[in-house]
Amino acid sequence: MNIQYILFHTVGGLGLFLFGMKTMSEGLQQVAGDRMRRILETVSANRVVACLTGTVVTALIQSSSATTVMLVGFVNAGLLSLSQAVGVALGANIGTTVTAQLIAFKITDAALPAIAVGVAMRLFAKKRRTRDLGAVILGFGLLFFGMIVMKMGVGPLKDSPTFVEFFTKFQADSRGGVLLCILTGAVVTMVLQSSSATVGLTMTLASQGLLNFPGAVALVLGDNIGTTITAELASIGTSANSHRTARAHTMFNVLGVCYMFVLFPWFVEFVSWMTANLFGLGPPDALIGGEKPHIARYIANAHTMFNVINAMVFLSILPLLLRAATWMSRVSDDDIDRDIGKPRFLDTQFLNMPTVALEQARQETLRMGEIAEETMVMVIESLEHRNLRTLRQWQHRENAIDLLQREITNYLVQISRENIRIEESREISSLMRMVNNIERIGDSVENVAQLIEEMIENDLLLAEDGMKDYKEISSVVIEFFRFVLEGIREGDRTIMARAQELEDQIDLMRESMRGNYLMRLRTGVCAIDPGLIFTDLLNHFEKMGDYCFNVAQAVAGVK
Repeated sequence: MNIQYILFHTVGGLGLFLFGMKTMSEGLQQVAGDRMRRILETVSANRVVACLTGTVVTALIQSSSATTVMLVGFVNAGLLSLSQAVGVALGANIGTTVTAQLIAFKITDAALPAIAVGVAMRLFAKKRRTRDLGAVILGFGLLFFGMIVMKMGVGPLKDSPTFVEFFTKFQADSRGGVLLCILTGAVVTMVLQSSSATVGLTMTLASQGLLNFPGAVALVLGDNIGTTITAELASIGTSANSHRTARAHTMFNVLGVCYMFVLFPWFVEFVSWMTANLFGLGPPDALIGGEKPHIARYIANAHTMFNVINAMVFLSILPLLLRAATWMSRVSDDDIDRDIGKPRFLDTQFLNMPTVALEQARQETLRMGEIAEETMVMVIESLEHRNLRTLRQWQHRENAIDLLQREITNYLVQISRENIRIEESREISSLMRMVNNIERIGDSVENVAQLIEEMIENDLLLAEDGMKDYKEISSVVIEFFRFVLEGIREGDRTIMARAQELEDQIDLMRESMRGNYLMRLRTGVCAIDPGLIFTDLLNHFEKMGDYCFNVAQAVAGVK
């Protein structure tokens, strides 16, 4: 027996399988990306609808890991509630079993033709959608060709007494054997980061007679625990609800395997009975020509049925699951908000999905604007309250705004390097313009803060009319900024008429108030030093109005 042959073919076949899964999943995400995002954004609060949505989306993109990572990102971005995300995650577990069902059809003869067609479409197609479809077909072919290569690799093992003895340890003929198989399946899936790959490997070993049906089912149960590691890793550094989504995903998979461990003999018997009667197949462990031709279908059905049963159980007690996930998550929103300058919504895992990545960039831009708006209000009100301690908080917030500008801009540049459409390129330009002008508003707020600090430290006061003018123009600037932030939030492209009114109003107010100041100066109503600071404040408010107008143009898609 050639160990090198076995090792190279098994590992190489597994590599082809994983690469095929990745290529197919990415192609499907590109083909169905916009549709998938719209589906997830409109998920109903109804738990059954959310579960069905998760099933459909995961069946489309052929990756429960991709779906759960997306869910963590969407919850972090505020696009989904915790309840919606957990419902979708339950459905994702069902959707991922489609891969195993496809493998069980044994359409390996189509592998090489699919690779040839997929490569041709990728290399020669002019339309992007056709190239993405080519990636799906190529990935499909590579996946099945990987199965063929793995089968070639493990085939000789059945003639080796040493390996046969080793695999007999993975027989689920006792509680200890079941537990060993579950733990092995979990560890292998954590390493490979793909439950589908572990299921495929299990089917290959079982079809060659190295695993019996109960042992294969126990390994598949372990896969469902191992796949939770992806969502847990994706939740690091995200919001509290994102952590809770990952916790809930881990809980219903682990608890599901726990009660199935108790019911294991009856579950195996039920799957065997149902498959034999539904598909008219012989026993799962029947050997024909040295192989088990039926066992792959039995394993695929066990995988699907476990996840369907588990989803039904936890959908019925979803409120309890959510409460438990909230209790288990030790991360609070206060802990996450300590570093205000750290991006909350940007996730590099979504860069190959521009529609999702751009939505995250928009959410982070809105958050940056909200920080700038809070800082603006705090600084403006400090002149009346004359509280230096509160006023000096602006510096920390201004640094956060500068950091966010750099992070968002860098994220948008990374998106632009992907294969994006013209509309997505325009949105990148609009978001960059928003970010740059919000940062300029932050700079103007900084200048206003420094002027107010100078007035408080030197005990300078504005005249009564000057203070009235200050409050009037600053309130319009705040109103303008809040208006454009709402435009970003709603994606309102019809805001230019109102934006023009507010911009003109601020310009007229500055000219009028400057004239009023000169009159007060001539009549001796106000002193020179606070008056000079007052004119500087008017200039900065006028600049803020200009920057708000620029943001409004970016929201409306003007220029």
